[in-house]
Amino acid sequence: MSGVPRVVVVGDVITDVVAMLSGPLATGSDTAAGIRFSGGGQAANTAAWLAGQGAAVTLVAAVGDDETGRERVAELTRVGVDCAVERHEGYPTGTVIVLTHDGERTMVSQRGANLRLTARHVDAALAAAPDAGHLHLSAYTLLDVASRGAGLRALAAARERGLTVSVDAASAAPLRRVGGAFLTWVRDVDLLLVNSDEATVLAGGLDPAAQARALTAVAHRVVVKRGAAGAVWVERGGRVEAAAAPGVAVVDVTGAGDAFAAGLLTAWLAGASPGAALARAGDLGALAVTTVGARPGG
Repeated sequence: MSGVPRVVVVGDVITDVVAMLSGPLATGSDTAAGIRFSGGGQAANTAAWLAGQGAAVTLVAAVGDDETGRERVAELTRVGVDCAVERHEGYPTGTVIVLTHDGERTMVSQRGANLRLTARHVDAALAAAPDAGHLHLSAYTLLDVASRGAGLRALAAARERGLTVSVDAASAAPLRRVGGAFLTWVRDVDLLLVNSDEATVLAGGLDPAAQARALTAVAHRVVVKRGAAGAVWVERGGRVEAAAAPGVAVVDVTGAGDAFAAGLLTAWLAGASPGAALARAGDLGALAVTTVGARPGG
């Protein structure tokens, strides 16, 4: 994509088992569902959406030395992602069971080989991408203690190389477990993306603009993703932009935040204004929710 430097995305590769529930989950009994297996993982999804927009992108991640891992890497390669993905014998490729109903989703995760991502591998992947201009980190890497060293090294190495940096806060429950340490780990990143639940964990029960403003004490720019309610962009200098979300029929919200992130990054890195970047992000997020699955094309 013209004007966008190579983006190095660091984080997770997952197999999603998506169950589209016919009704509320009947705990202790049966619930009918449509079930689909597909590629997932916040970092892998974002990389696929970036590639789908024509951006040069490298994914730094880990999978098991298994057929599932080979399938996940092959499908990413087919859509144009350069995969710097290590295989780890004796560890399964990560799997997430995604239960979706009425526009909401619940995830049950086995992190698997994602926990084996190392600082050494991150360094090697960055050295092999001299044209990189931006690093995007999925915070799942920081939130798991086993892979935290790789996430912290990714942030440090990006600064050493003069790359701009964005972090997607990933998930409210593990953020709550690590507490305020997360804000120390991501201090002074160029862009922090959080959804409404993550913003509440990190900044308290304020309105979205106030949450973002509070988080600019840590990041230079903060975007609060609000789903169907749109998004808010706040800069440390005080600039505030808000955007509505396109009105579309929601089929599956899996991967919508990752598509949003990819749209935001490609627009922002190409020099778009915050308002234009939010609009592009919203369009891509809206596209993602109209099909089942977390990747372009469903």
